[in-house]
Amino acid sequence: MDVRNCKKCGRVFNYLSGMPICPACREKTEEKFQEVKEFVRDNKGATIYEIAEKCDVEEGQIRQWVREERLEFASDSGIGVECENCGAIIFTGRFCAKCKTDMVNTFSSITKRAEVFQPQKKDSRENPRMRFLDNH
Repeated sequence: MDVRNCKKCGRVFNYLSGMPICPACREKTEEKFQEVKEFVRDNKGATIYEIAEKCDVEEGQIRQWVREERLEFASDSGIGVECENCGAIIFTGRFCAKCKTDMVNTFSSITKRAEVFQPQKKDSRENPRMRFLDNH
């Protein structure tokens, strides 16, 4: 059992996985998320600062929800966050479509090269079965 203190309220709780916050704070955060989601839906042109002010949420929390792809800004809203790789403005996630494609292509070529360079295991013995020695 992993017991930790909640990062938000300091209470001790049984930690399972994810963010180290207690169930009560997790529920409050989820309620705030739903409030922000409704506000963004109703106010498409609102900036992150305005959303934070109206919903009483930290700007960093809003950006985190966007990075987690839980929250997405409309493409015509003009609001977004920067791609972590190239700095382009995106509306959800961590990377723009071009950087995602580049990463997929890079990883694909690396795995193909790894398959080509993988050494083949050869058994030098004629018969690879296990042998037992007699104790005479």
